[in-house]
Amino acid sequence: RSKVIIIFGEINKIKNIIIIYTQDEATSAPSINITSPIHNIPQSMIPVFTRILAKGSKPVSKRTFAAASDNLVKTALNNLHKEMGGDIVPFAGYELPVLYKGENGGVMKEHLWCREEGKCSLFDVSHMGQIKWHGKDREVFLEKIVVGDIQILQPGEGRLSLVTNSKGGIIDDTVITNAGDYVYMVVNGATKFGDMKHFKEQMGKFDGDVTMEYLEDTMQLLALQGPGAAAAVSKILPSGFDLTKMAFMTGVDTTIDGIEGCRITRCGYTGEDGFEIAMPAEHTV
Repeated sequence: RSKVIIIFGEINKIKNIIIIYTQDEATSAPSINITSPIHNIPQSMIPVFTRILAKGSKPVSKRTFAAASDNLVKTALNNLHKEMGGDIVPFAGYELPVLYKGENGGVMKEHLWCREEGKCSLFDVSHMGQIKWHGKDREVFLEKIVVGDIQILQPGEGRLSLVTNSKGGIIDDTVITNAGDYVYMVVNGATKFGDMKHFKEQMGKFDGDVTMEYLEDTMQLLALQGPGAAAAVSKILPSGFDLTKMAFMTGVDTTIDGIEGCRITRCGYTGEDGFEIAMPAEHTV
């Protein structure tokens, strides 16, 4: 078993440092990998940075993963991640790769691949919570728990929003899309159960027609991100599907590679063009 800590911070005025600290719980032997998207840090400098870290650095954020012995959920692509050299860590109750090992793996190479013209990267984000909202008053209800005018969304149109508590404090961020006869919502994996507990509490106070359908792990979610994402995904979309008419933050139910019951949304979090693809778990691999 090992403990993994990732720190995003600043060392000696060098910003955007990514520090991956791994400690084997059996031997207490530490391993430190330091990279930066901006500066090419030679491995010979790691002992220097390690001493600086020991004296105190300026971490912007710190994410600690649970021990590998926890009861973790495996996504449909779990075996594929391992076959490709994924460094599997516990995250939000799931086994997920934090990076890939090998000649073409690592934080820097993976980061640059997603930015290079004509290329794209596939992210397994199946730990995130996918929800369908039904009922004639679904938009009215959602406007009571999120920020934004949901009722004005046209079919296929989506919005990035915030889930708030009864005092207006932020609980989570979310993407909400008018899917026609239902509203499609995606919330973060680490907070999805807390979100849904809050939703149910608010539904109990709401005098209207609304129901929540949590898709659980029957639907997987994959994010294809990068300049080459459109060219790649077009190969598995139905003939006649015109991606040039699919604007950013719009989505539609469709078939993917002939698989029924899928959904594609043009959105992402990398700053590049990209798509999130929801599909039945039994057809994901």
